[in-house]
Amino acid sequence: MKNSYFFFLIMFCFSCSKIEPRKPINSKPSTTLYNETIKEAISLNKIEDDKILQLIKNDSTKVYLQSSQGFWYTYIHKIEENLPTPKNGDEVIFEYEIRNLSDSLIYSKKDLGIKSYVVDKEDFISGLQKGIKLMKIGETITFVLPSYSAFGITGDGNKIGINQSIISTVTLTNIK
Repeated sequence: MKNSYFFFLIMFCFSCSKIEPRKPINSKPSTTLYNETIKEAISLNKIEDDKILQLIKNDSTKVYLQSSQGFWYTYIHKIEENLPTPKNGDEVIFEYEIRNLSDSLIYSKKDLGIKSYVVDKEDFISGLQKGIKLMKIGETITFVLPSYSAFGITGDGNKIGINQSIISTVTLTNIK
C-alpha cells in the first residue's frame, strides 16, 4: 500500500511538469482568403458606384457633387447666406426619407420621424453623419449613398438589403 502511494506521488509530480503547447500545422497565416475578400469587396463597390453614376447621368435636372467621403449629393434647397454648419458635438434636428436607386420609397419622413442627432458623438448612417456637416439650417439635400456609406453588408435587418445603395433626402431644421 505504501508503494502505491509512493508510485502515485511520483506520477503526480512528474506528469504535470513541462506541458508543451501544440504548435499550428501551418505556421504562416494564409493571406489568400484575405486577398480574395478584398478583391471581391472592391469589385462589389465598383458595381455599386457604376449604378450610382448611371443614376446621376440619367438625372439631367440636378447637379450632383461627389464628396471626398465616397457619396454624392445634390441641393434641393440651397441657402446662399454665410450661415454656420454643424460641427462636432452640435445637436442637429432634421427630417429625412430613404429611397432605393429605383426611387421607390423605403422609409418615409413619417416612418422615420424627426431625428435628433449629436454630430460625431452618436452612431448613425455614416454617409449622413458626414453629409449633415455640409448643411445649413433650412437646406434640403439629397444624398446618394453606396452601401459602404449606408448600411453595409448587413442591411438594416428590415427593408434595406445587404450591399444596398440608398438615396436619402434630408432637411436640416435646427442646430443647437
